[in-house]
Formats: sequence, structure tokens, C-alpha cells
Amino acid sequence: MADIRGWFAARLTREWLVHSLRTAVAAATSLLIARLFRLPEAYWAAITTIVVMQSTLGAALAASWQRFVGTALGAVAGALLAGYFGSSTVWFTAGVFALGLICALLGLERNAYRFAGITLAIVMLVGHEDVAWRTAIHRFVEVSVGIAVALVLTAIWPERATPGVQESH
Repeated sequence: MADIRGWFAARLTREWLVHSLRTAVAAATSLLIARLFRLPEAYWAAITTIVVMQSTLGAALAASWQRFVGTALGAVAGALLAGYFGSSTVWFTAGVFALGLICALLGLERNAYRFAGITLAIVMLVGHEDVAWRTAIHRFVEVSVGIAVALVLTAIWPERATPGVQESH
């Protein structure tokens, strides 16, 4: 029994407790804000917040700019391609490829390309009753709310750096 308590105590540290609480508060806040604005898929704000909360403020600021730009590129590409070609696999593939080239030409990082591709996929491939442009705008706003809430919470409730803990970018 003592071994089990020691095992839990070694893994469930104060840092993990605080990090989990910060992430949960931020995710709930972004979800509530997105719902307040009646965004149709408010869960994207919470998902984005969870992703951003895994970094310190300095890392989150740099990575979030990339995520923001990538989301904007993916939303525009998705709206254009879905508006003209629907959810065609060929055009989706071309869109993912073109976004990679555009991100490279703009000097963006793979983080931007990742969010661009995800947004393109959501706009083009998920069945929506709305027109492509409206879906693209909603996705952009939902993700932007998630990024903004995470950055604000990270700034006002910073996490202490923990030795030996890797952060994501």
C-alpha cells in the first residue's frame, strides 16, 4: 500500500495539479465565451485553448501567431475550395499541398501549416449546412477565441518552469 501511495505522490505533483487546473479553467472560459457569441462549434475554442496551454507564455506567443496565421490561411483556402469544388478529395489534396507551399514561401513554421491543414479539412470535409465562407469564418473566430483566452490566462496566471518537463510548441 505504501508503494502505491509513493507511486501516486511521485507522479501527481503540485505542478501537474496546477497545470491541470489552469488548463481546465482556460478551456472552460474559452468554451463559455464561444457559446456567449453563439458560435456553432464552440468546442473548437476549448480544443485550441488546451493546445495553447501546453506552453509557457513566451513559447505560446510565438507559436500562437503561427497558429493564428495558419488558421486564417486554412479558412480562406477551405472557403474558396469548398465554395467552388465541394468536398472533393482531389481538391482537398491540392489544398493541403498548396498550403504547405504557401507556408514555406511566407517563411511560416510547421505549426502554421498544421493549423492551416486542420482548418482546411474542417471547412472542406465536415458536413455543414451553412455556406463555406460562413463555416470558415466561424472556425477562424472559434480558434482565435481559444488562442486569445489561453494567452490571457497564461499571462495573468503564469506557470512556474519545472525542471525536466518538456513543453510543446
